[in-house]
This record gives sequence, C-alpha cells and structure tokens, in this order.
Amino acid sequence: MIKRLIDRHGKVNLFTRPRRFGKTLNLSMLRRFFEYESDETGKRINNGKLFQGLHIASCGEKYMACQGKYPVINLSLKSARQPDFEMAYQSLVDEIAKEFARHICLLEGNCLDESEKERFLLIMRRKADRIAYAKAFDFLSSCLAKYYNEKVIILIDEYDVPLENACFEGFYGQMAGFIRSLFESALKTNENLEFGVITGCLRISRESIFTGLNNLDIYSILSPWYAKDFGFTEEEVKELLQYYNLLDKLTEVKRWYDGYLFGNREIYNPWSIINYAQTSLGDRNAYPRPYWSNTSSNSIIRELIEEADLETRREVEELVAGGTIEKPVHEDITYEDIQDSKENLWNFLYFTGYLRKLSEFQKDDMIYLRLAIPNTEIRTIYKKTILAWFHKKIEKTDMTGLILALENEDCETVGDFLSGQLMETISFYDYAENYYHGFLAGLFKCQNKYEVFSNRESGLGRPDIILRETKFRGLVIIMEIKIAQKFDDMEPLCDEALKQIESRQYEKAFIEEGSGSVKKYGVCFYKKGCMVKCG
Repeated sequence: MIKRLIDRHGKVNLFTRPRRFGKTLNLSMLRRFFEYESDETGKRINNGKLFQGLHIASCGEKYMACQGKYPVINLSLKSARQPDFEMAYQSLVDEIAKEFARHICLLEGNCLDESEKERFLLIMRRKADRIAYAKAFDFLSSCLAKYYNEKVIILIDEYDVPLENACFEGFYGQMAGFIRSLFESALKTNENLEFGVITGCLRISRESIFTGLNNLDIYSILSPWYAKDFGFTEEEVKELLQYYNLLDKLTEVKRWYDGYLFGNREIYNPWSIINYAQTSLGDRNAYPRPYWSNTSSNSIIRELIEEADLETRREVEELVAGGTIEKPVHEDITYEDIQDSKENLWNFLYFTGYLRKLSEFQKDDMIYLRLAIPNTEIRTIYKKTILAWFHKKIEKTDMTGLILALENEDCETVGDFLSGQLMETISFYDYAENYYHGFLAGLFKCQNKYEVFSNRESGLGRPDIILRETKFRGLVIIMEIKIAQKFDDMEPLCDEALKQIESRQYEKAFIEEGSGSVKKYGVCFYKKGCMVKCG
C-alpha cells in the first residue's frame, strides 16, 4: 500500500471500506512510516526498525528514502458522533487541539513568530474562534513545513462519521458546512500539502463535501486499486489459521466471514476472523459468532425493514433465502440522499458491508450490480432485525377482532386476519412449519385474555397452539397447523388437522381440569395465505 501511494502520486486519496476492515490500522501504518516523528523537545524518534523485514523494506531505496521524511497531521473524526451540533463541533475542536499539542515542539526556538505562536496556543488550548478551527490544518501545515522544511502529509480517519451522525440527528447542514471548510483549507488550498489520505465507510459526493477538490482520487470497494489492502485475503486467512492450528476450521470460517468482493479480490472480514481465532484458542469447539454485527447498532438494516414497502419486503425475503437482487449503483450520494429512495438505501447497504457484489452489468446506460448477503454472519443481522421488527409490530396489533372471531367460530374472518398479517411480515424460514408456528405463537402472546401454550402435551399428543381463557371454567381453543404445497391441498389439510385433534383426544386433559367448552380449529398455511376450519 505504501509503495502504491508513492508510485501513483495521488494528491488526495479517499478510501472507503466497511467498518472494522482496517482503515484506522492502515492510517496508523502510514503515519509511522512517513512521519518525521519527534518528542516534545523536538528530538527525533526513529521508526525505521518497525519496517525491517516487511515488504516495503525490500522495495528499494526510492521508497525507504520516504521513511521518516515528512511531518504528518493525523486526525480521527469518530468522536463527533454526538446528539447535537455544538457537542459534535466541540468534540472535533478537542481532536484538533490534541493534534496541535502533539506538535508542541514547533513552539521551541524562533521558527514561528510571536503571532503564530499565539495563534497556535489559542487553538491548542481550545480558545480560538470557529474560523480558526475551520482553517486549523492549513495553519498547522504552514507551521510544520516551516519547521521541518518539508511538505506535509495529512491523514484523516472516519471522515464521514460526523456527517452520518448529523444526518440522523438532524443537523447535517451545519456539520457539512464545517467539514467542507476544514477539508478545503487542508486539502484544496494548502500549498504545503505533499499528499492526503482520507478514510470512511461511504463515498460522499464532491458537491457535498469536496467542493472544487479536483485532485481527489477515490478508491471504493468497486475499485481494483488497493483491493487487497483492507481486510484479509483467503491466503492470509489460511496462513493465520495454520499458525494457530485452526486450518481444519477453514470451511466454517469461509461460510461465516468470507463473501466480500473488493475490486475483483475475495476478502474476509478481518475483525471477525481475529475474534474467531481468539475465541477458538480458548475453546476449539466454540460456535462462530456475529462479532462484526455486535460492533454497531445496525440501524440502517432496521430502517430498511421498518419502512419496507411490499416490494422491499419481497427483496429482503429473497436475500435472506440466499437469492439475489439487481440494483443500479450510485457512488455519488450524500447521507441526506439515503432516505430519498430505496435505491440509495440499497447502495448504502452495499458500500457499508451488508451486501456483496456478485457481478455488474450495464443497462440503459447505467451500471447495475447483482447483490447478495455476503455470509452467515451478515444473514444473522437481517434475521435478528426482522424478528425484532415483527415482535415490535405485533405488539401494536389490535387482536380483538381475531379473538372475537375465534370465539364465534368465524373461520373466514380468522383466515383473513392471519393472511393479512402474513402479507405484512418478512419471512425467512422458507415457509416451514416452525415459521408458521412461531408466527401464531407470537401473535397470541400479544393479548391478555388467554394463556398461550405451544406444543403442550395433551391427550395422546401435542397440539400446536392452545389458548386457555384466564378464568374458572374458561374457554379452550385448540389449533392444529398444517402446511400445504399447493392451494388445492389447503381444505383437505384443514380437515386432516381436525381429525388429528379428535383422534388424539387433545381436549381430554382440559375437560378433566375443569375447563369450559373447547373449540377446535384446523389451520392450513400456503405461502402467505391461510385457511381455517372449525370442528
């Protein structure tokens, strides 16, 4: 990566990758390689030993001559994830002040005049005005270039965190304005800039942040350049597993954590691989876990599902079932654009690691991507979010009509109610019996009139769903579920379910316990349709 940056001579380089794929680590590597590092007194710290025996050391003197040569400005914007603009702005001020403090040696000697020293101290002590912080890196670059007699390298990590946060918290315009001013002074009008490297999860359109920045080279997950420099390649994963005597786990690791395609390179999730290896060292039989998903709220998946229309629900079901969807790719979007259309949301999911590209093609002068869920780990995020959404949704569902229909043996109303609920849900169990069983059990738990029993032993078997009225000699409702493979089988299967209730004497135990009357229902599902018969 270091060699490629030197060879390509990009003035400002933007790398976008999903979270936890090594962006911060790579910037740390770049700083330690390029920086003329010194302590508070200005005494040089030699980092050359860190790169001995590594690939860059074998690339030749042209490259190693750059090691320890340049002053470096290094800033992370992740602390700006705050609930309002003022707190976010003050967090950025704090980070800028810390970076000035890191270069406090500039105040030694007569390199800076008194006005420059005074300005430096105001920024470092968090007492400068807003415009001073907006232009802070242009000023610091000038000071560093004067002190070291070399141009400056600027590294900015997680540049889009303040923008994403501001979008969701409602102060995007204010934050975008400040970040735009900061970047312009640092990267556009900075005559002391050697080159800059910026990292983030999402590419932001030039019009939004990088106004007029014509020297910007963008390397997203679609770019073939630097494809293997973020995340682990399969060769690296095999080497890591072999080192820890876990090579026999490769198939499991591949199913859970592989599946990303950066450029044309297959990439594994490095965060999850490292955590998997660490867990397996303590217990070789430990099950894989969704390590990556536990590092974020995954709010974008929740938003997709909670606001899904009929088409989006169908697409989510297709993805979770292992299928694919086709969407036009839009790299130039802003966080403000995400909620404007589902197309933007799908693109956001792709660029942030929740979907992977299988292939791309051109249609109507637009580039389309065929997308799928990358691996088992990400599929668990979708499933968990769908379940949480379902439970949240049914908690708000008025069950009065369904209960009344069951009590009155109004089978058509019961069937229509359940079919309507199914049409509004997102399923991921391939319409197996346990899916419908969980669906019914979840519905009935959101009412207080009846106790709900699932697969409770009764008579000569275990009926699927039992509702027992919470009063002395209350009503009991027994429901037996069947699954049809075609529509014409639904009514016969309802009859079969009723016969099963009778032949296995499901009502016997409840009558012996003193319950009142018993109502019996045969319930048959076919995809998202439901038919109900009573006996």
